[in-house]
Amino acid sequence: MNDLTFLQQYWWFLVSLLGALLVFLMFVQGGQSLIWTLGRTEEQRRMLLLATGRKWELTFTTLVTFGGAFFASFPLFYSTSFGGAYWVWVIILLCFVIQAVSYEFQLRRGNVLGTTTYRLFLLLNGILGPLLIGTAVGTFFTGAEFVVNKAAVASPAMPVISYWVGPWHGLEAALVPQNLMLGMSVLLLTRVLACLYFLGCMDDETLRENCRRRLRIESGFFLLFFLTWLVRWLLSAGFAYEPGSGFVYMETYKYLHNLLAMPGVAALLLIGVLLVLGGMAGGFYGRRRAFWLAGPGSVLVVLALLLCAGWNNTAYYPSVASLQSSLTIANSSSSLFTLKTMTIVSFIIPAVLAYIAWAWRALDRDPITAEEAESEH
Repeated sequence: MNDLTFLQQYWWFLVSLLGALLVFLMFVQGGQSLIWTLGRTEEQRRMLLLATGRKWELTFTTLVTFGGAFFASFPLFYSTSFGGAYWVWVIILLCFVIQAVSYEFQLRRGNVLGTTTYRLFLLLNGILGPLLIGTAVGTFFTGAEFVVNKAAVASPAMPVISYWVGPWHGLEAALVPQNLMLGMSVLLLTRVLACLYFLGCMDDETLRENCRRRLRIESGFFLLFFLTWLVRWLLSAGFAYEPGSGFVYMETYKYLHNLLAMPGVAALLLIGVLLVLGGMAGGFYGRRRAFWLAGPGSVLVVLALLLCAGWNNTAYYPSVASLQSSLTIANSSSSLFTLKTMTIVSFIIPAVLAYIAWAWRALDRDPITAEEAESEH
């Protein structure tokens, strides 16, 4: 394995890890979508919003970091997806913008729109954010409608390397059942994680009981959607490519073959699924630390799925309009110099994660009470 191939795989791992952490941290969105479902009184709703309000910036920062890492390491994906499927990404970013505005202004005196309107914005972000991100990630396995022509960069008239074929610019992904099924799985997972998080940080027995009851409903729907998607994914044909020529072709049971060829990744997936199931079971009995089983478990599951999308000679962003335009970690990465420089910077990531863990622990040292929610705006 040469240096460039190693760094391409290394950076696909880092991007996948950031994507997995993003899905985990979107329990904030899941909590926002349950504001009125779990909070039966204004006091309880304030407690829920205080819990999510302390963490929403971590989710937003991880989303920006994920996008930045993708841009720097695999710029052709960034220009193709963000430049072509722009309606999906515009809606996603708009959802996160109104989230920031809502937390800033909902409890300020004299706000024009009123508290309820800002909370509706949070509900919208809580539902559309995870749903659209999961649906967009689904195109990693089902493909998208784009064409790449690298020779066009030399054209003085229109130096556009990639362009979208259909008129919907990414919105057509929601019409593919497998994409939508993954989007629903991500949405329901965030709601499961939110229930588990609230169980551990709330000092209100009525609210905790509401979370425990809701957890059973959300867990059932999540398992239905995710396991159905997982079986279809394992049995579906995938987009493979020849390492030397880069020729892309369809391979039967490609993702199942990836798991068999990469037992370490298969182990991550299995352990992650077991941890998520263990966290759910603990939540059914009201265990306060059940979140710390399901949370890391969800990271491992998403990490394994994304590694299967890009490793083992797999096209991680397939094109259904032009098969040979499909993007791989080999044909869409930055130069060797750029990847080497970025790798040096990546060594500070453990220190950043350690700081986040310390800050998280400091914020969650004591359970949230009704008095605290009333006094902290």
